[in-house]
Amino acid sequence: MQTESLNRAMVATSPREDRPTTAVLLMASAILLFTLIDTSAKWLILAGLPAMQVVFSRYVGAFLTTLIFFIPRHGLGEFRSNRPWIQGLRAVALLGATIFTFLALRYLPITLTIALVFAMPMVVTLLSIPILGERGGLRRFLAVLTGFIGVLVIVQPWGAQFHWAVFLSIGALFSGSMYFVLTRLLAGVDNNSTSQLWTNGLATIALTPIALQSTVWPDSTLVFLVFLFIGFLGGVSHILATLAFRFAKASVLAPVTYIQVIYATAAGYFVFGTLPTIWTAIGTVIIIASGVYIWQRDRIREP
Repeated sequence: MQTESLNRAMVATSPREDRPTTAVLLMASAILLFTLIDTSAKWLILAGLPAMQVVFSRYVGAFLTTLIFFIPRHGLGEFRSNRPWIQGLRAVALLGATIFTFLALRYLPITLTIALVFAMPMVVTLLSIPILGERGGLRRFLAVLTGFIGVLVIVQPWGAQFHWAVFLSIGALFSGSMYFVLTRLLAGVDNNSTSQLWTNGLATIALTPIALQSTVWPDSTLVFLVFLFIGFLGGVSHILATLAFRFAKASVLAPVTYIQVIYATAAGYFVFGTLPTIWTAIGTVIIIASGVYIWQRDRIREP
C-alpha cells in the first residue's frame, strides 16, 4: 500500500528518447533565440530601460507563454515536481545567469559576453563530476585548462582595456553551467512543462517587487514591442532546449552551441555596428577547440 501511494504521488514524466537529429535542430533553434534575447536585452537597456525591468519582462513573458502552452493541455498538475529542490536550484541558477548577462551587456560587446559562454563545456565538465557522478581524466582536465587560457585571452586582465563588467559575464558563465547540469539531472525525472513552469514562475515571483520599484515606461512603440517580445523568446527558447536534452545526450548537443558565434557576430555588426576584436576571436577559437576535444572524448566514452 505504501508503494502504491508513492507511485500515485510521483508525476508522470516523458521518457528520454534517442532522436539526435531532432535534438540538434531544436538546440540550434534555441541558441538562435538565446542570441535574440541577449541582443534585445542589450538594445532595451541602451534605450534606457533598467536591466532588472528587462529581466522581469523576459521571465513574466516566458511564464505566460508556458502557461498558455502547457496548462490547457495538461492541467495544473504540471506544477507538481518529483524533485522540487532541484527544480528550485535550477530556477535560481538560470535567473542568476540572466541577471549577470543582462547587467554585463550594458557595458560589454555582445560578441565578448557570448564568447565567454563558450567556456561553458569546461565548467560543465568540472561540475558534472560531483553532481552527475561523471569521471574525469588527465586529458579532459588539460582541455579544461586550455579552455580557460582562451578565457584569459579574451578577458586580458593584464591589459588597459580590461573592464570590471567581465566579472558579471564570468558569474553568468558559472550560473549558466549549473543550470545545464541541473537540466540534465532532471531529464526523465520531470516533464519539460514542469521544468519551464517552475523556472519561469519562481523567477517571476522573485522579480515582481524589484521590477515594480524601478519601472520605466518604454518611450516608443518599437521599444514597447521588443520589451514584450523578449519574454516570448525566453519561453520558447527554453522549451526547445529542454526538449533537445530529452532527445539526445549532452555530449551530442555540446558542439551545437558554437553556432552562436555566427549569430552573435551578425547581431553585433547589424544591430550595434561592432565586430569582435582580434583577441576575442583568438580566445574564442581556443575555447571552441577545447570544447570540441571534450565533446569528442565524451563521445568515445559513451557506450
